[in-house]
Amino acid sequence: MKSLPKDNQPSIKAEEHSTVPVFAYELLRDVLIPELLGSDTPEISYWAGKYIARRFPLLSIDEAAEFFKEAGWGHLYIVREKKNEFLLELSGDIIERRLTMASEPCFRLEAGFLAEQVQSMKEAAAETFEEIHKKELKVLFRIQWDA
Repeated sequence: MKSLPKDNQPSIKAEEHSTVPVFAYELLRDVLIPELLGSDTPEISYWAGKYIARRFPLLSIDEAAEFFKEAGWGHLYIVREKKNEFLLELSGDIIERRLTMASEPCFRLEAGFLAEQVQSMKEAAAETFEEIHKKELKVLFRIQWDA
């Protein structure tokens, strides 16, 4: 039996070559978690996203886009930036699949993650609102922060 490195973290080499089937991700994200959390799924997912963001602090929206890619959350793009607001688009194969397969896909985890990252970047209270566009197979995130 192979032992874990001293810090009990999987080695980077092992992670580089491993992949998780999309179906496994969907089972957890769109089937099991909503069953366990029920009507509280959106609220708890938002706070879970904020928690993940605190564990993985980033310095820019570009870094957030890379995080989304690495996490398998889809492709994140800046659509528009205003004085106190970002408009971001999330798309890609995984998003298309979730939008067509799940009856009510929840993107509150991603929304909470983005709110916490922007709050840390801007050093101001931030909140994220998502707009699901099933026909266009994308999700828009509007992140607003205090001046």
